[in-house]
Amino acid sequence: MSVLIGNLGFPRIGPKRELKFALENFWSGKTSESTLLEVGRALRKANWARQHALGIAHIPSNDFSFYDHVLDTSVMVGAIPAVYGWKGGEVPLELYFAMARGSETRGLPALEMTKWFDTNYHYMVPELEANQTFRLASTKPIDEYLEAKALGYETRPVLLGPVTYLKLAKSKDKALNPLDWLEGLLPVYAEVLRRLHSHGAQWVQMDEPVLSLELDEASQGALRRAYTALAEEVPGLKLLLTNYFGGYGENLELALSLPVAGVHLDLVRAPGELEPVLLKAPRELTLSLGVIDGRNVWRANLSAILERLEPVVEARGEERVMIAPSCSLLHVPIDLSLETALDPELKSWLAFAVQKLEELSILGRALNQGRAAVKDELAASAAAVAARRSSAKIHDPKVQERLAQVTPEMTRRKSPFPLRREAQQAHLGLPLFPTTTIGSFPQTGEVRKARAAFSRGELSTADYTDFLKSKVKEAVRWQEEIGLDVLVHGEFERNDMVQYFAEQLRGYAFTQHGWVQSYGSRYVRPPILFGDVSRPRPMTLEWASYAQSLTSKPVKGMLTGPVTMLQWSFVRDDLPREQVCRQIALALRDEVADLERAGIRVIQIDEPALREGLPLRRSEWEGYLAWAVECFRLCASGVADETQIHTHMCYSEFNDIIESIADMDADVISIEASRSKMELLEAFVSYRYPNQIGPGIYDIHSPRVPPVAEMVELLEKAQKHLAPDQIWINPDCGLKTRKWEEVKPALINLVEAARQLRRQAELSLNPQESL
Repeated sequence: MSVLIGNLGFPRIGPKRELKFALENFWSGKTSESTLLEVGRALRKANWARQHALGIAHIPSNDFSFYDHVLDTSVMVGAIPAVYGWKGGEVPLELYFAMARGSETRGLPALEMTKWFDTNYHYMVPELEANQTFRLASTKPIDEYLEAKALGYETRPVLLGPVTYLKLAKSKDKALNPLDWLEGLLPVYAEVLRRLHSHGAQWVQMDEPVLSLELDEASQGALRRAYTALAEEVPGLKLLLTNYFGGYGENLELALSLPVAGVHLDLVRAPGELEPVLLKAPRELTLSLGVIDGRNVWRANLSAILERLEPVVEARGEERVMIAPSCSLLHVPIDLSLETALDPELKSWLAFAVQKLEELSILGRALNQGRAAVKDELAASAAAVAARRSSAKIHDPKVQERLAQVTPEMTRRKSPFPLRREAQQAHLGLPLFPTTTIGSFPQTGEVRKARAAFSRGELSTADYTDFLKSKVKEAVRWQEEIGLDVLVHGEFERNDMVQYFAEQLRGYAFTQHGWVQSYGSRYVRPPILFGDVSRPRPMTLEWASYAQSLTSKPVKGMLTGPVTMLQWSFVRDDLPREQVCRQIALALRDEVADLERAGIRVIQIDEPALREGLPLRRSEWEGYLAWAVECFRLCASGVADETQIHTHMCYSEFNDIIESIADMDADVISIEASRSKMELLEAFVSYRYPNQIGPGIYDIHSPRVPPVAEMVELLEKAQKHLAPDQIWINPDCGLKTRKWEEVKPALINLVEAARQLRRQAELSLNPQESL
């Protein structure tokens, strides 16, 4: 038996975003359910064939999803809240997508959505009820295993582990602990495993990334109970316990003691964990070694990896070692060969999902046949690593010199918030409960078509500029018409909130087909941050100034913050992340200064990824938050008191870092709050937030239009935690992905909700007026 090559998961979306277009055509009624299902089958077939051709022995199945694998698990175990009206039996796609996106026709909300550990992938939060029962409601893992088998591929089905699933879940009853449902959940998992085993499955991958967290005794006990029970229920099936996004830490001995056949190690995030595992792991335990980075796009140093692997194989024997990516390849683009416009030198440093599997194939051949069998491939790898290290494209002495001149004073506003607030109110004259949006307006087919035509050279610069100006003018006029207080220009010129800036900064490169799933059919193309960052020229000044020239109301300048620019890029790995972030902050500081000089007095610097960057272990949070907050303040603090700085964060649980959020010292912060029904504001019960805040009252990820009464109810909840003069009124997030026919009535309702709140406030101050 030889060293095996395994894969933990492959991107679902298709090389040319086939899944996105199939989903959106189905949702719009242009195609049938059978057409969508056929696209899914075709994508799975192509993925299995590609991996088989690359020599992957443990090919994953059930890593495909039409929306989200956590939602798939909720459906599998029948954890469907009563509001969706499910009475048992097969779960129809209509109900599945209602849980994911809400349903306008049925008046159903979507499940809450939040970030998957420290990634930019979003999952649908399982919602468990007090009388929750579980039952096998979807045989998707079994069906897709049999589907692959019929095509001639033996696969390793992937299941989200029961403990991680429950740790991700929530209950409306705060007194309930989701882990209390473990005993009721395990029989469903056991049934799935039994069926897989009866159909011939030899291995099943059990993803338990909670093992990267600092677990309490209850969680550790839950893991012991879960895997002891599953091993007893299906004794002949081999389970691969899979942890990623970090090391096991103090959970290592627990993981090695569980009755599983194999354990996966993320040796990219936790390279130091290999030695203690080799000392402590039972001899019969198979080790899956995650040696290729599943989170970043840099080509691996194959010779260096072999130097680590060869002694392991010699010590444990080939039959007890697998090699694999560090985590699922869901988080990287699919195929570098599609990139025909990248700088050839930069391209030679990169590896996407297909290339990462090729790297694993080379490593496998080297381990099984000797290095001589792949000497040319190893030489090419070494040459690429050396060329990248010495390239003049990476280092800019001017950037390094400026970074060395940063002082603490550059990270502080001139005056404390109460003084700034007075100056801003005198300058802006905003009413109580001011209204605004987060920034973007719908990127319609017309807008995308014009951008594509301009990119292909079919539309002149002058004509494209005129088109964009017409859209900005329409948006500004409409916002004035409905009565919004602080306007935006709509961002019609922008493709993506990170890529748009990356294209204008030195040190960044971008791809044509480097798409990665964020959630559902929402994909992003993370830029590649390969070198020192600087700003050659203003990036947003022209459009902000044009929009402001059209109105006497304030127009927000819109920027993406340094931490988000870092987090949502593929970041260079030859410098500490905090140094890279400070470079970005300095470039953005220049942009903020230019906007202020041009008369833009409200500037929003979005940081939705601030919490996402938190280390998984709380013991490491303090160091990260110190430099992350410093970077935000570095880019935002060079303005006068009269200039109002906003920031925005969406779909992140940040109650536990609220003091660091306050330390950012933004004048106004807007957050997601509608899906959680203002739950995020519970942090303000024990912490008095000093500045102003806009708790989102309109879920922009759902097509439904919330009624005024619903918005007012949310705002009344917000007033239990915030003073009226602290509250701004806004949607949860930008409106780029929505349609105008959804956006217009929703924002009209939002403005009316603000008016009702103002009338209530006036009556509370002058109760005789109501007589």
